[in-house]
Amino acid sequence: MSEPLSVAVRRGEIVESVHHVHAVAVQDGAVVASAGDPSLSASLRSSAKPIQALLLARARENLGEDDLAIASASHFGTAVHVEAVRALLRHTGGDEDELECGLQPGRSPEPIYHNCSGKHAAMIAVCRAHGWPVEGYRFPDHPLQRALAEEVAAAAEVEPEEVLTGPDGCGVVCFALPLECAALAFARFEMLDGGARIAAAMRARPLLVGGEGGTDTQLMQALPGWIAKGGAEGLMCAASADGLGMAVKCADGNSRALRPALAAFGATLGLDLSAFAELRLENSHGEIAATVSNL
Repeated sequence: MSEPLSVAVRRGEIVESVHHVHAVAVQDGAVVASAGDPSLSASLRSSAKPIQALLLARARENLGEDDLAIASASHFGTAVHVEAVRALLRHTGGDEDELECGLQPGRSPEPIYHNCSGKHAAMIAVCRAHGWPVEGYRFPDHPLQRALAEEVAAAAEVEPEEVLTGPDGCGVVCFALPLECAALAFARFEMLDGGARIAAAMRARPLLVGGEGGTDTQLMQALPGWIAKGGAEGLMCAASADGLGMAVKCADGNSRALRPALAAFGATLGLDLSAFAELRLENSHGEIAATVSNL
């Protein structure tokens, strides 16, 4: 096992802190590059959203790119994002009152402004398509959540009992996998039933998947043909159109280390993410007071 990537926060001459980042790339079912521990278990959180959206793509063949992109999104709550969620609800017979994602601090006090509302709208649509009750769709014993757990396991080619679970921030079930399994799931994504449609939607509408300045949005803009989806606690999963999947995880969960780590690991794969190499932190005067870059 190689050493993890090291990302330093520098304040003038001071190295203020160092973040360790684990990364792995998988192609054709095999690890082709790694830094740190490829077997490190990571909570996928929102990185699982494209996989969760597979059930929607299969249930509703008539949905467009905006619908599938917002179903896979951790959106910024702008007017464009909220309208996309409302459109998905309209197209699938759902209602805002059925959203069980709760309210998100710092946003308008309506569930539709929650960054997971697109995923929840998709979950409501899947329940209707299968004749499952909508109420309580977020709980672990609901048939939807059981189906999603099986979907994540199948995408990563592991047994369902190998997928660890816990409560997510929006109230649904979240899943954990070893990083190499997460990378494999993304590497295989377009081969999965419904995956090609979702990937095409994410590529076409990267601003819906995140938002202006979002790391996953900008990664897709920087690498044409790639899909990317970030998760909480410093995780990024991504894949190329030809099946190179990668998963990058900040060990301490601090996402400020993610961009420099992506730049460094991407370089080992021949990817140009040089725009991510340094993050600049301003002080209260608007001056550059610190930088975050690879050690």
